[in-house]
Amino acid sequence: MKVMVTGSAGFIGAALSRRLLERGDEVVGVDNLNDYYDVSLKKARLQSLLAFDTFTDERINIEDQSVMEAAFKRHQPQRVVNLAAQAGVRYSLENPHAYVSSNLAGFMNILEGCRYNQVEHLVYASSSSVYGSNTKMPFSVADNVDHPVSLYAATKKANELMAHTYSHLYQLPTAGLRFFTVYGPWGRPDMALFIFTRKILAGEPIDVFNYGKHRRDFTYIDDIVEGVIRTLDQVAEPNLAWNGDMPDSATSSSPYRLYNIGSNNPIELMRYIEVLEECLGQTAEKRLLPMQAGDVPATYADVEALIRDVGYKPQTPIEQGIANFVDWYRDFYQQ
Repeated sequence: MKVMVTGSAGFIGAALSRRLLERGDEVVGVDNLNDYYDVSLKKARLQSLLAFDTFTDERINIEDQSVMEAAFKRHQPQRVVNLAAQAGVRYSLENPHAYVSSNLAGFMNILEGCRYNQVEHLVYASSSSVYGSNTKMPFSVADNVDHPVSLYAATKKANELMAHTYSHLYQLPTAGLRFFTVYGPWGRPDMALFIFTRKILAGEPIDVFNYGKHRRDFTYIDDIVEGVIRTLDQVAEPNLAWNGDMPDSATSSSPYRLYNIGSNNPIELMRYIEVLEECLGQTAEKRLLPMQAGDVPATYADVEALIRDVGYKPQTPIEQGIANFVDWYRDFYQQ
C-alpha cells in the first residue's frame, strides 16, 4: 500500500513508518520538524527511513491548507495515519494556540484530503487524556469522555468528533486510537522516562509529581506500532447493531471506530522509577511534589475492543521496555 504518515519524524511516527517500509509498503512521510523538542533527534529518526527507496520525505505543515491539498493530490495515498499534533499536556497550559492550529485546523486538512482523494482508511492518534476526570477503571472506549482536564485532551476529543462527522457524511472509514503513556527507544525528551534518565545519569534530582503515587498504563513503543498496523489493515466498518436510543460511543452506524492501545496493567510511578534505577545501576535523588495542573492520578486501559476486532493486546513488561530504552539511550548519547 501507499500510506501517508503524518508526524513521520516523531516518536511513534518514525517507528510506524519503519515497520511499514520493512513490510514492503510505500510511505509518504509528512513532518515539519518543529522545535517543540530537540530537532536533531527527529533528524536522526528520519535517517533510518531515508535509507528506503520507498520513503518520501515531505517537509510541510499539516495546518497549511493549500500545501496539504497539493500533497494529497500529488501522492494519492491509499491510507493515512495522522500522528502529527502539538503534543504535551502541560505545554497546552502555556501555549494553547499551538494546539488549535495543529490539532484542530491541521486535522481538518487531513480529513478534507482523505475526503477528496478517496482514501480507503484514516487512522489517527487520540489519547488516553480524553478520559479526563473519569474515575471508573479501567477506562473503556464506551465511557463518556465529556470532562477533559487540559486543552490537549479537549483537542483529541474534538478530533474524534470531527472524524465521526466525516465518517457519517462521506462514508470515510476512520479509526481513532487512544494511546496510553508510550515509552521506549527513540522516545520524546519531554516525557518522564527520558527526563529521569538524563537527570539520574547527570547526578541531578528528579521531580516526582503526586508524590510518586501516579499510576500509568505505560505502553511500549513496539506494542503501540503493532496496534496501529493491525487497525490500519482492518478498515473500520459500521456497527450494524448500533442503536441511537442507547448509543455506543466507540462505534457508529457509520464506518467509525475507537480503540484504546494500552498495556492493561497500570504501574505506580515509584515502581517505574525503581526499574529505571536498576537498569541504570544508580539511585535517583527524588523531589516529591504535588500533582500538576491538567494531570490525572491514574490511567488504565480496557483493551477488549482491540482484542475483539484486531486480535491484539500489548504485552511488553516495563522491565524489558525500560531496559531496551536505557540500552538505546546509552548508545545514542554515548553514556
